[in-house]
Amino acid sequence: MKNIIPYSLKTIFTIGLVNILGVGYAQNPQQPYLGHRTAPILTVGKLKFKDLNKNGKLDAYEDWRLPINTRIQNLVSQMTLDEKAGMMLISTTRMAGDFAFEQGKPKGPITSGFNEEDLVQNINMFSRKPLPYPLLSASGTTKGVKEKHLRNFILRANTDAKTIAEWSNNLQALTEDTRLGIPAIVASNPRNHITRDNSVGLSVGTTVFSKWPGELGLAAMHDLKLTRQFAEIAAQEWKAVGLRKGYQYMADLATEPRWQRIEGTFGEDANWAASMIFEVVQGFQGKKLNPNSVALTTKHFPGGGPQVEGQDPHFDFGKDQHYPGGMFEYHLKPFIAAIKAGTSSMMPYYAKPIKTEFEEVGFAYSKAIITDLLRKKLGFQGIVNSDTGPIEMMPWGVEGLSILERYQKSLDAGVDLYSGSADPSLLIETVKKGLVSEKRIDESVSRILKERFELGLFENPYVDAEAAQKTVGNANFQKVADIALRKSIVVLKNEKVLPIKAKTKVYFETYLESGKNNPHYVYQPKSSADYAVEFVKTPEEADQVIVWLMPGTAGGLFGSTGAPIDLRLSKNLIDVEYVNKLLKSGKSSTLCVNFTSPWVMEELAPSKALLATFGTTPEAVLDIVLGKFKPSGKLPFSIPASSKAVLENLSDVPGFMKKGDYALYKFGDGLQALK
Repeated sequence: MKNIIPYSLKTIFTIGLVNILGVGYAQNPQQPYLGHRTAPILTVGKLKFKDLNKNGKLDAYEDWRLPINTRIQNLVSQMTLDEKAGMMLISTTRMAGDFAFEQGKPKGPITSGFNEEDLVQNINMFSRKPLPYPLLSASGTTKGVKEKHLRNFILRANTDAKTIAEWSNNLQALTEDTRLGIPAIVASNPRNHITRDNSVGLSVGTTVFSKWPGELGLAAMHDLKLTRQFAEIAAQEWKAVGLRKGYQYMADLATEPRWQRIEGTFGEDANWAASMIFEVVQGFQGKKLNPNSVALTTKHFPGGGPQVEGQDPHFDFGKDQHYPGGMFEYHLKPFIAAIKAGTSSMMPYYAKPIKTEFEEVGFAYSKAIITDLLRKKLGFQGIVNSDTGPIEMMPWGVEGLSILERYQKSLDAGVDLYSGSADPSLLIETVKKGLVSEKRIDESVSRILKERFELGLFENPYVDAEAAQKTVGNANFQKVADIALRKSIVVLKNEKVLPIKAKTKVYFETYLESGKNNPHYVYQPKSSADYAVEFVKTPEEADQVIVWLMPGTAGGLFGSTGAPIDLRLSKNLIDVEYVNKLLKSGKSSTLCVNFTSPWVMEELAPSKALLATFGTTPEAVLDIVLGKFKPSGKLPFSIPASSKAVLENLSDVPGFMKKGDYALYKFGDGLQALK
């Protein structure tokens, strides 16, 4: 058995150069834990290293004592073009039993094994038109890793923590058993929020992870310390199951009330959103990426939101973004904060700007936006990760270019990582035909590798599945989250009906239209001892009526047709006539509205009290109205006074700056006590 493993001549030269420059080994290197399955362990003196390429020698990229840049250079020099191209794609990956995107497939149990089926799309899911060529949106796992050299994945499956952790370990073992042993990194959309729209790509929905307010609700808390706690807790949960990258959070501003991504923002005020995004990034990542971090992808640069008529740029009819109020710079503020916080990745938006100084192409194709503004002016050095499908499905402004020319233009603009495709062949062809140099490819691959070196994945990508089950969603985490759920509620109006007095007969209904289910859910506590009031089953029995409305767009974001967006409640799954009957019943009435958009409430009869929620629980609402928890929330955006105000608004201007009688309630409104 060898105790000393000789370096190659190239490695010796590299290490020597490093030492000459004064940036060599630490004086007392601390042995990290090495998680491994198939890679042999090399021993050098008293230290151990993973022989990831199984060549019996300690290569520089395997040597955890060396500076990360030295390790990157050595690894890139060993990679083939095929391996580099695979590294530049991030695509959906599926667990065994997970048939995401496949309608009609049986919904069986999701297990820790691999889904080995390719998922090929022939139709653009957004335009509903044929694609120029079949798109491999998800590869069979083993083939994707071993033949296509894929190493970046988006997990959309929703199952228990132990199963996810076991699957993650299986995936890392698969990547370890390859030529260079480069570990995978698995990303996810948000998993910790109570949300209304759980469309794939926006949120995973209700999960086993700790449950917090939606992003708007976090902003409404107006508590940066608790925001940081949220991010630190969520990061522990994510890391426990092997999720080391978040496709989150949105630094976009809610300035155009009709835009249907507002639920994922931190509101309309750039300064407050900047403070929020800073805390969230540092909470997930730490002051810099390290083996305990979850790397974040901040989106959607340079700021989604000011869309023409609020339409979404996933669709051809929503591809235009404008700044009629001249506030382009205002929308950059939260992104500047994310860069200052050290966000690992930045995602440009699909949209193309119109009537600005910039080329009218999707932001992923804009060199002025990515290279000149993001990298040179704002100093971002991390990964530029495209949104899903700008090459194949949303090539706004470059529709006339071939697929290879789109790769060429986006690479020249500064994109590093392409989301949505599991087929690297066309990217490889782009290089082989001379449209892009391999040196340019090396730049992107180096940035992508740096993230996983900093996360410590080359040393240990594995997790403890039993510990994951105990960590994720544990009672101590949820206890903190429960405070946040209550702090996120905003009391906008109270005409001496709150707090509700003891022994009052209360009818509490949640109104939610969802499929064929009865939209009327009447709350009955598990234990009457928890509350001093009596809950009744009909409004006729009650002294006090509470109705909690859950408006939403029919079909969610991806059901959009391009029709004008109407924010009146009657157009968003609310039976206004029924609600008004309750509010006019002669009972003391408390109206709660869950705001995923700034709904227009001009059709509603007045209520004695009005609460705004942003993803919370009935128990949290009751604790506010019964006086068990002091209200402290503040509106994260302005609520328009009328449909007319919405139609006349300037898309890039926050509501509190809009002129005239735009707002019924403004950003920052909220009663801080019940009197």
